Amino acid sequence: MSTPPTALFWHDPTWPAVVELRRAQDSRACYRPHSHPTVSIGAVDQGHSQFTGHRQAPQGLLPGAVVLVPAQVVHACNPAPDQAWSYQMLHLEAGWWAALRAECGQAPGPDEASVHRHQPALYRAFCRLTAQLVAPATPVADKEAALVDFLATQLWRLPAPAALPWPAAVPGLTDLLQALAEGEGPLPSLPALAARLGVSRFQLVRHFRCHTGLTPHAWLLNQRITRARAHLRAGAPLAELADQLGFADQSHFQRVFKAHAGVTPHGYRQRSA
Repeated sequence: MSTPPTALFWHDPTWPAVVELRRAQDSRACYRPHSHPTVSIGAVDQGHSQFTGHRQAPQGLLPGAVVLVPAQVVHACNPAPDQAWSYQMLHLEAGWWAALRAECGQAPGPDEASVHRHQPALYRAFCRLTAQLVAPATPVADKEAALVDFLATQLWRLPAPAALPWPAAVPGLTDLLQALAEGEGPLPSLPALAARLGVSRFQLVRHFRCHTGLTPHAWLLNQRITRARAHLRAGAPLAELADQLGFADQSHFQRVFKAHAGVTPHGYRQRSA
């Protein structure tokens, strides 16, 4: 008999540096391309999976692989067809990450994901770190020390991928993205977004794909689900979130949330520790 899939979401509201730690066991959930406002570090514990990053070719991952995904970089990591896999994913607040790199004399960091397939010591160190993070008796100060030590002595010592040229953003796009990320209520239409930027609908889609890796609608949904996660961790009522975040109804919200998070909003809140 196969083991039923499980997922645990851990966070400590008193320690904002770690936004969330996810540990999934025997999962078959598949994710659409998405991004996070956090810096994400993932590790494959069991099974085979495939990682796809924006502007990167798909890469097969075996147990022991570790992946670093910078903030706002579109990616997806899914199990091999008809197989289950187990993994861990640690999300770190991007401002904390950048400040620590500067404090340690490090460059800002790569713009693309780094995939480390054959680094057993790195994988073991990451597993020790995540076990310490979820240990209830360990003080936050000790957890932070362990996290800093892992980053400085393990992860940041590995070579980062070569930077790829990034085209300049069309005027006004950065401001538009910021305004949309903070918006609530109904999702704006494609013609409305194009009018706000002063471009055609085709140009709008091209600019969004180039700079976010997603279409405007997919990017907007991704932003709303990111905010939904934060609201759920804070204990927000489910009944209010769908309307607040601009979804047509509860079922629409449930479907989109599960496509991004692998669990329903109710399951996400239940499994958050």
